[in-house]
Amino acid sequence: MALYARVSTRDKDQDPELQLEPMRAYAAARGWEVAEYVDQAAAGDLAHRTAWARLLADAARRRVDLVLVWKLDRAFRSTLHALATLRDLEHHGVGFAALTQPELDTTSPTGRLVFTILAAVAEMERELIADRVREGMRHAARQGAHIGRPPVTARPGFARQWPAVRAAIGAGTLSRRQAARRLGIGTATLARLLADGDSGAAGR
Repeated sequence: MALYARVSTRDKDQDPELQLEPMRAYAAARGWEVAEYVDQAAAGDLAHRTAWARLLADAARRRVDLVLVWKLDRAFRSTLHALATLRDLEHHGVGFAALTQPELDTTSPTGRLVFTILAAVAEMERELIADRVREGMRHAARQGAHIGRPPVTARPGFARQWPAVRAAIGAGTLSRRQAARRLGIGTATLARLLADGDSGAAGR
Protein backbone atom coordinates (compact mmCIF):
# COMPACT_ATOMS: atom_id res chain seq x y z
CA MET A 1 0.00 0.00 0.00
CA ALA A 2 1.34 3.42 -0.96
CA LEU A 3 0.60 6.05 1.68
CA TYR A 4 0.63 9.55 0.22
CA ALA A 5 0.68 12.69 2.36
CA ARG A 6 0.99 16.28 1.22
CA VAL A 7 1.24 19.53 3.15
CA SER A 8 1.12 22.96 1.58
CA THR A 9 4.13 25.26 1.53
CA ARG A 10 1.78 28.10 2.52
CA ASP A 11 1.23 26.61 5.97
CA LYS A 12 4.54 25.90 7.70
CA ASP A 13 2.74 24.52 10.77
CA GLN A 14 1.24 21.56 8.91
CA ASP A 15 2.69 18.20 9.83
CA PRO A 16 2.37 15.25 7.42
CA GLU A 17 2.40 12.91 10.44
CA LEU A 18 -1.18 13.98 11.15
CA GLN A 19 -2.12 12.31 7.85
CA LEU A 20 0.34 9.42 8.00
CA GLU A 21 -0.40 8.10 11.49
CA PRO A 22 -4.07 7.14 10.88
CA MET A 23 -3.16 5.73 7.45
CA ARG A 24 -0.42 3.58 9.01
CA ALA A 25 -2.94 2.27 11.52
CA TYR A 26 -5.39 1.49 8.71
CA ALA A 27 -2.73 -0.43 6.78
CA ALA A 28 -1.48 -2.29 9.87
CA ALA A 29 -5.02 -3.42 10.76
CA ARG A 30 -5.22 -5.07 7.33
CA GLY A 31 -1.72 -6.53 7.35
CA TRP A 32 -0.51 -4.42 4.44
CA GLU A 33 3.11 -3.57 3.80
CA VAL A 34 3.45 0.17 3.21
CA ALA A 35 5.64 2.59 1.31
CA GLU A 36 5.35 6.25 2.25
CA TYR A 37 5.47 9.22 -0.12
CA VAL A 38 5.43 12.76 1.28
CA ASP A 39 5.40 16.12 -0.49
CA GLN A 40 5.52 19.68 0.77
CA ALA A 41 3.99 21.64 -2.09
CA ALA A 42 0.75 23.17 -3.29
CA ALA A 43 -1.72 20.78 -4.93
CA GLY A 44 -1.26 22.35 -8.36
CA ASP A 45 2.53 22.52 -8.12
CA LEU A 46 3.18 19.19 -9.82
CA ALA A 47 6.75 20.18 -10.67
CA HIS A 48 7.68 20.14 -6.97
CA ARG A 49 5.49 17.17 -6.03
CA THR A 50 8.35 14.76 -6.65
CA ALA A 51 7.06 12.11 -4.23
CA TRP A 52 3.73 12.04 -6.09
CA ALA A 53 5.55 11.57 -9.40
CA ARG A 54 7.59 8.73 -7.87
CA LEU A 55 4.41 7.11 -6.53
CA LEU A 56 2.74 7.21 -9.96
CA ALA A 57 5.84 5.71 -11.54
CA ASP A 58 5.82 2.89 -8.97
CA ALA A 59 2.10 2.34 -9.59
CA ALA A 60 2.74 2.06 -13.33
CA ARG A 61 5.32 -0.66 -12.58
CA ARG A 62 2.82 -2.41 -10.23
CA ARG A 63 5.13 -1.98 -7.26
CA VAL A 64 2.03 -1.00 -5.26
CA ASP A 65 -1.49 -2.42 -5.23
CA LEU A 66 -3.35 0.43 -3.57
CA VAL A 67 -2.81 4.17 -3.13
CA LEU A 68 -4.17 5.59 0.13
CA VAL A 69 -4.50 9.29 0.92
CA TRP A 70 -5.99 10.99 3.94
CA LYS A 71 -8.33 13.13 1.85
CA LEU A 72 -8.95 13.56 -1.88
CA ASP A 73 -7.54 17.10 -2.04
CA ARG A 74 -4.16 15.83 -0.75
CA ALA A 75 -3.63 14.13 -4.11
CA PHE A 76 -5.54 16.11 -6.72
CA ARG A 77 -5.83 19.75 -7.75
CA SER A 78 -9.17 19.40 -9.57
CA THR A 79 -11.89 16.96 -10.60
CA LEU A 80 -10.30 16.62 -14.03
CA HIS A 81 -6.92 15.83 -12.49
CA ALA A 82 -8.53 13.22 -10.22
CA LEU A 83 -10.35 11.56 -13.10
CA ALA A 84 -7.28 11.34 -15.33
CA THR A 85 -5.12 9.92 -12.54
CA LEU A 86 -7.72 7.42 -11.36
CA ARG A 87 -8.12 6.18 -14.93
CA ASP A 88 -4.37 5.65 -15.17
CA LEU A 89 -4.29 3.79 -11.85
CA GLU A 90 -7.22 1.63 -12.94
CA HIS A 91 -5.42 0.84 -16.19
CA HIS A 92 -2.43 -0.43 -14.18
CA GLY A 93 -4.67 -2.42 -11.84
CA VAL A 94 -3.95 -0.19 -8.85
CA GLY A 95 -6.74 0.80 -6.48
CA PHE A 96 -7.23 4.19 -4.84
CA ALA A 97 -8.82 5.11 -1.52
CA ALA A 98 -9.22 8.19 0.67
CA LEU A 99 -9.16 7.36 4.39
CA THR A 100 -11.66 10.03 5.48
CA GLN A 101 -13.84 9.53 2.40
CA PRO A 102 -14.55 5.77 2.28
CA GLU A 103 -16.99 6.22 -0.61
CA LEU A 104 -13.95 6.94 -2.81
CA ASP A 105 -12.46 3.45 -2.58
CA THR A 106 -12.19 2.30 -6.20
CA THR A 107 -11.73 -1.32 -5.10
CA SER A 108 -15.35 -1.46 -3.88
CA PRO A 109 -18.61 -1.46 -5.91
CA THR A 110 -19.65 1.82 -4.25
CA GLY A 111 -16.29 3.38 -5.03
CA ARG A 112 -16.55 2.37 -8.68
CA LEU A 113 -20.01 3.94 -8.80
CA VAL A 114 -18.62 7.16 -7.34
CA PHE A 115 -15.84 6.99 -9.93
CA THR A 116 -18.47 6.84 -12.70
CA ILE A 117 -20.27 9.84 -11.21
CA LEU A 118 -16.94 11.65 -10.93
CA ALA A 119 -16.32 11.00 -14.63
CA ALA A 120 -19.72 12.52 -15.48
CA VAL A 121 -19.01 15.56 -13.29
CA ALA A 122 -15.60 15.99 -14.90
CA GLU A 123 -17.13 15.86 -18.38
CA MET A 124 -19.65 18.52 -17.40
CA GLU A 125 -16.85 20.60 -15.89
CA ARG A 126 -14.91 20.37 -19.17
CA GLU A 127 -17.94 21.53 -21.15
CA LEU A 128 -18.61 24.43 -18.77
CA ILE A 129 -14.99 25.56 -18.98
CA ALA A 130 -15.08 25.37 -22.78
CA ASP A 131 -18.35 27.33 -22.87
CA ARG A 132 -16.91 30.04 -20.62
CA VAL A 133 -13.78 30.30 -22.76
CA ARG A 134 -15.80 30.59 -25.97
CA GLU A 135 -18.14 33.19 -24.47
CA GLY A 136 -15.17 35.16 -23.15
CA MET A 137 -13.59 35.18 -26.59
CA ARG A 138 -16.85 36.29 -28.21
CA HIS A 139 -17.23 39.07 -25.64
CA ALA A 140 -13.64 40.21 -26.19
CA ALA A 141 -14.16 40.21 -29.96
CA ARG A 142 -17.32 42.33 -29.57
CA GLN A 143 -15.25 44.81 -27.56
CA GLY A 144 -12.74 45.00 -30.38
CA ALA A 145 -10.02 42.98 -28.66
CA HIS A 146 -7.64 40.93 -30.78
CA ILE A 147 -8.13 37.18 -30.25
CA GLY A 148 -5.13 34.89 -30.52
CA ARG A 149 -1.42 35.56 -30.78
CA PRO A 150 -0.43 39.18 -31.43
CA PRO A 151 0.88 39.94 -34.94
CA VAL A 152 4.64 40.01 -35.41
CA THR A 153 4.42 43.72 -36.17
CA ALA A 154 3.30 44.26 -32.56
CA ARG A 155 6.46 42.75 -31.11
CA PRO A 156 8.71 45.10 -29.11
CA GLY A 157 11.26 46.78 -31.37
CA PHE A 158 9.76 45.56 -34.64
CA ALA A 159 8.42 48.97 -35.70
CA ARG A 160 11.83 50.51 -35.01
CA GLN A 161 13.79 47.93 -37.02
CA TRP A 162 11.41 47.27 -39.90
CA PRO A 163 11.97 50.44 -42.05
CA ALA A 164 15.76 49.99 -42.05
CA VAL A 165 15.54 46.26 -42.69
CA ARG A 166 13.08 46.71 -45.56
CA ALA A 167 15.33 49.40 -47.09
CA ALA A 168 18.39 47.14 -46.79
CA ILE A 169 16.54 44.31 -48.52
CA GLY A 170 15.50 46.68 -51.31
CA ALA A 171 19.09 47.91 -51.70
CA GLY A 172 20.39 44.32 -51.84
CA THR A 173 22.68 44.75 -48.82
CA LEU A 174 20.70 42.32 -46.65
CA SER A 175 19.35 38.93 -47.68
CA ARG A 176 15.85 37.88 -46.76
CA ARG A 177 17.19 35.08 -44.57
CA GLN A 178 19.42 37.51 -42.68
CA ALA A 179 16.53 39.97 -42.35
CA ALA A 180 14.19 37.30 -40.99
CA ARG A 181 16.80 36.25 -38.45
CA ARG A 182 17.34 39.85 -37.35
CA LEU A 183 13.60 40.42 -36.89
CA GLY A 184 13.04 37.05 -35.23
CA ILE A 185 10.44 35.91 -37.76
CA GLY A 186 10.15 33.24 -40.45
CA THR A 187 11.09 33.88 -44.07
CA ALA A 188 7.49 33.21 -45.15
CA THR A 189 6.26 35.88 -42.72
CA LEU A 190 8.89 38.29 -44.04
CA ALA A 191 7.78 37.63 -47.62
CA ARG A 192 4.17 38.34 -46.67
CA LEU A 193 5.13 41.62 -44.98
CA LEU A 194 7.13 42.70 -48.01
CA ALA A 195 4.25 41.76 -50.33
CA ASP A 196 1.80 43.71 -48.17
CA GLY A 197 4.08 46.72 -48.30
CA ASP A 198 4.39 46.52 -52.07
CA SER A 199 0.61 46.21 -52.44
CA GLY A 200 0.12 49.25 -50.23
CA ALA A 201 2.61 51.27 -52.26
CA ALA A 202 0.93 50.25 -55.53
CA GLY A 203 -2.47 51.19 -54.14
CA ARG A 204 -1.23 54.66 -53.29
